[in-house]
Amino acid sequence: MVKTGIVYHENYLKHDTGDHPESNVRLITIMGLLEETGALERLISVHPKKATIDQVRYVHGIHYIEELRSSCQKGVDRLDLDTIISSDSYDVALLAAGGVLSAVDMVIKSLDNAFALIRPPGHHAESDRGGGFCLFNNIAIATRHVQLCLHLDNVLIIDWDVHHGNGTQNIFYDDPSVLYFSTHQSPLYPGTGSIEEVGFGDGKGFTVNVPLPVGTGDTGYFYVFNEVLAPIATEFKPDFILISAGEDAHFADPLGGMRLTAKGFGFLTNMVKMIASHTCKGRIVAALEGGYDLTGLSYSILSILNSLGDLGIDVKEPKKIPKDDLSDQLRNRVREVKKVQAEYWDI
Repeated sequence: MVKTGIVYHENYLKHDTGDHPESNVRLITIMGLLEETGALERLISVHPKKATIDQVRYVHGIHYIEELRSSCQKGVDRLDLDTIISSDSYDVALLAAGGVLSAVDMVIKSLDNAFALIRPPGHHAESDRGGGFCLFNNIAIATRHVQLCLHLDNVLIIDWDVHHGNGTQNIFYDDPSVLYFSTHQSPLYPGTGSIEEVGFGDGKGFTVNVPLPVGTGDTGYFYVFNEVLAPIATEFKPDFILISAGEDAHFADPLGGMRLTAKGFGFLTNMVKMIASHTCKGRIVAALEGGYDLTGLSYSILSILNSLGDLGIDVKEPKKIPKDDLSDQLRNRVREVKKVQAEYWDI
């Protein structure tokens, strides 16, 4: 029997963003569907603890940490035009980062894998600033925790959010112990993540960007994972896999233009599980990033958890599925990626 953990805490709802797309209604809706379908009772609850300042400092400078804390205490309502904060946001951000750390620790101790149902998200947060709805870079903090505290050397980060994770990429851009793999819509915010962004210095080749054309659906994503991710990840041989799990590539999402289905997210998870089973004893932790159509998001999370935990739930797409095919544009894009990455990998 697969042991799959889920991290959740009601305090994640206290990061008050009003009617912003990244609101607490996202978690409320997801938890409601997990309860309604019986999925929640088949998962193992993981209680999160706040990350310590020392843990946050694995990737963030103390100046930014103090700036965020002070801003929340003083009642500042945003870090930038899009990134809303409230009086509780600093503490909730610590709990979000700590939730991923708790998931990682439990996977090492007793679980097969886990999903951290957290907010605020993190992959746009840079070492010295937040942005793009993100405060602390939860996945980056967890990556360093895996390496520094659990003494596992190589970490693979898979980022399938519709937006490129500029913060995560930049934090590890010169680090050959972290392979950052991103699929993202292009062009789209934040405008980074070109094929030519492959890393710097010793980290060259350890950043793999696959910018996808608008309208890419299940077939295109499966093609990319098979043609690019699988061979590179197998050669890299990670000791742990972390997923920046943004579900805003779902076809109903208002902030993206992709055509992934809820079931498609489950199939991607199956592919990651296969890689993990061959490289790192199945160790996977996923953490919530984006996803702003409430129905598409909640069913996508259900599908991911269904895959992680072998729950046996028949996940039915709640909306009419759009046409999906493998475009020549995508084939050409994959050829371009492979040509660039062939300098570093047997691909």
